Amino acid sequence: MEMINKFLIILTIVLSTFIIFGEFDRGIVIVLKDSSIVLTLLFPYILKRLFKIDISDVVIFVWIVFIILSHFLGVICELYNEWYYFDKVSHTFSGVLSGVVGVMILDRLRVKKIVFGILFILSFTSMCAFLWEVFEFTCNALFGGDAQRVALTGVTDTMLDMIVAFVGSIFVSSVYYLKER
Repeated sequence: MEMINKFLIILTIVLSTFIIFGEFDRGIVIVLKDSSIVLTLLFPYILKRLFKIDISDVVIFVWIVFIILSHFLGVICELYNEWYYFDKVSHTFSGVLSGVVGVMILDRLRVKKIVFGILFILSFTSMCAFLWEVFEFTCNALFGGDAQRVALTGVTDTMLDMIVAFVGSIFVSSVYYLKER
């Protein structure tokens, strides 16, 4: 699994680099935004190194797949602009993934209370969705742009992103309930 993770990271960085080199005429903000994929791909490794956190290769794999979906395909290849519902698919997937991370946290802590587990999964996913939207808002405020489509939808896009992430966590909570029952 570790070799697959490293292969996916290298492949994604190489493909991203080719695309980014063609974007210098679009401005430094676009280049920096797209180049940030390196940090997002390596984020689990940075956490492991800085905080001495043990993150399994499976969790890292899931993270990498999500970054390829959301950052590479969505941002760099501009599927967010080409297909409106790509954003909702991505946020739903993020709700499932953060729900799975919540289940892994529960397993690691050996939590056996089903109701607490369900509430934790739902809350953990909601917190992740909220923090992501705060991050998008902050980037928009600092660098310009409209990743949250405020000009077009007001707060509707942000709210729908959080709602579909929550729906993803409901799916994971349901599976968790059936497994633990």
